[in-house]
Amino acid sequence: MPDVHTPQQRSFNMSRIKGKDTKPELLVRKFLHAQGFRYKLHDKTLPGKPDLVLPKYGTIIFIHGCFWHGHKNCKYFVVLQTRTEWWLTKINGNIANDTKAVKVLKKDG
Repeated sequence: MPDVHTPQQRSFNMSRIKGKDTKPELLVRKFLHAQGFRYKLHDKTLPGKPDLVLPKYGTIIFIHGCFWHGHKNCKYFVVLQTRTEWWLTKINGNIANDTKAVKVLKKDG
């Protein structure tokens, strides 16, 4: 199935996808803050740059979107019909990076 957008429209749409301050992330942050937890955001010194770090508890939180991280058996994860091979490579790379970051953090912790 061909793309319904021109390459310029598709590029514009993709450029608007955020990596920080997403709705799920804001919901989790609001909940944690209301419960009295204090956290750091997107700590670049840690592998995988976790979305939230709770230093007092030695805890990190990753908030992964279903599409970008290929969650199994999730109704929100779909393989796109256009450039399928490229997308699968991208998503599988994200999954590999997630696994690597968790392994490093478990080893260090």
